[in-house]
Amino acid sequence: MPSAKIVAFVLFEDALALNIAGPAEVFGSANRLSGESSPLYELIYLSTAGNLVRTSSGVAIQTRSLASVNVHELDTVIVVGGVTVAEAMRDTVLVEWIAHASTIVRRTCSVCTGAFLLASARLLDGRRAVTHWASVDELLAQFPAVQVQLDPIYVNDGNIWTSAGISAGIDLALTLVEVDHDRRLSLAVAKDLVVFLHRPGGQAQFSRTLATQAGAGTHKLKSQLETLHVWIVEHLDEELSIERLAARMKMTPRTFARKFVDQYGRTPAKLIEDLRLETACRHLEENHIAIKQIAFLCGFGDEERMRRAFMRRLRVPPASYREQFAAAI
Repeated sequence: MPSAKIVAFVLFEDALALNIAGPAEVFGSANRLSGESSPLYELIYLSTAGNLVRTSSGVAIQTRSLASVNVHELDTVIVVGGVTVAEAMRDTVLVEWIAHASTIVRRTCSVCTGAFLLASARLLDGRRAVTHWASVDELLAQFPAVQVQLDPIYVNDGNIWTSAGISAGIDLALTLVEVDHDRRLSLAVAKDLVVFLHRPGGQAQFSRTLATQAGAGTHKLKSQLETLHVWIVEHLDEELSIERLAARMKMTPRTFARKFVDQYGRTPAKLIEDLRLETACRHLEENHIAIKQIAFLCGFGDEERMRRAFMRRLRVPPASYREQFAAAI
């Protein structure tokens, strides 16, 4: 039997435990479900100095030092994120080790804000990459050479894989298992871990419905806008002009537009398009009604207008999006 692929998790103090435990359980489950007499993966945990590393949740993980590892024996390096990633970026030993290891191992990956460490090692220059949606602007500002993506859950560019916030590391690991072995094993692992859906990398990483509910603002205004948000979702197939929305809020269009942007950081028209796109994605994932009908139900008006929205935001047409999810369920 071939030897197990060694997957090395690189962590630091106050790293996010789920960045580590989620992907690790995927590989561990693959070992149990493969039917092979020998494990497919061997997992090791590394930090600059070794010893116990405390995660942000208080869980401590025993690690080996970077210097104690023969990089040539590693197959995959996964760099995790955490609340102290800015401090980790100043650890020159850590950053230089990541840069060196990436020239030797088969693939280098990041979870969440671990992308900042890959960027510090100059591994993302000129490449497409993703991180937690709340850190996208910061990654772009600090590393303008990186082609930062907002929507994908994970991105593969060459031998570099980056994934979005926290649980997206599970989606990434499931895909790595599929690449290494087959879809059958990947889906068996997803089922074993009670992951509802093995999400393709192109799926949007966060919900506009949740984002709007989490907005700031006075309690009264927030409550009014949340009520309007629900009404919009229920009337996506109708004409939703700013004048109509303002009338429902009993405001002038100008006042409504200003307060809306203050609350959500985007115009009403932009949010409505996001909600239409999100709802269309859900229809494509959950049922098999015609794409033309989905375009009408979601308020795009016609199939071509919906196709353009999908290409602009997700870079795939609706039919391809449905095909990806149909295969992944």
